[in-house]
Amino acid sequence: MAFSTRKVLMLACLWALQAHAVPKSAPLPIDFTAQSSEIDYKNSFTTFRKVQITQGNMSITADQGQVKGTGVNFQDSHWIFRGSVKIMVQEGVLNSDEAQAFFANNQLARATASGKPATFQQKIAKADKTVNGHSDNIDYDAAHGMVHLTTDAYLSDGQNEIRDQSLKYDMIGQRLIADAAEQQGQRVHIIITPPPPKSQQQSPVATQPAPPATPPTP
Repeated sequence: MAFSTRKVLMLACLWALQAHAVPKSAPLPIDFTAQSSEIDYKNSFTTFRKVQITQGNMSITADQGQVKGTGVNFQDSHWIFRGSVKIMVQEGVLNSDEAQAFFANNQLARATASGKPATFQQKIAKADKTVNGHSDNIDYDAAHGMVHLTTDAYLSDGQNEIRDQSLKYDMIGQRLIADAAEQQGQRVHIIITPPPPKSQQQSPVATQPAPPATPPTP
């Protein structure tokens, strides 16, 4: 079947666009370090001491890290961290006694932190505030940038405080969510601290003019 010159040119342009199509961005390189490692071939898992995982602005440090298998795997893996666990994400940080991290396609997909309590912090540069929170369990959804605090949940922006059984914090939108269905019949408790009154400016004290000098007596 014969093709017109116009169709040939259109096909050539289409093939050229496909050939130079921009590929999907690949995950950033992962930097993994550990002080030592121990491989359990019988149960098929590996334990690392003083572990650190870094990828872009995400990092995980802990006294101990365990992963299923006999080597380092981030393609599809479930890690368990214990001891001084610190997870840094999106200008925020999670600190806990123990945490679990789930990697998919060489990226952090989800992390759960537990402690007495586990803590969360995010710096909001534009508002010059720091959001602080703590609860027994903190779940981080990397895809949506959502932090879910459960069991004795607490959040504060340095001025106002909120307590509940379950609180969600959107790290991207920087907003707080308290779902009524997750409160086990309890009411949300909010403490609002009014800002201090502006200091009154003191009016300058009027200076009395000096009395004129008395001329000397002749």
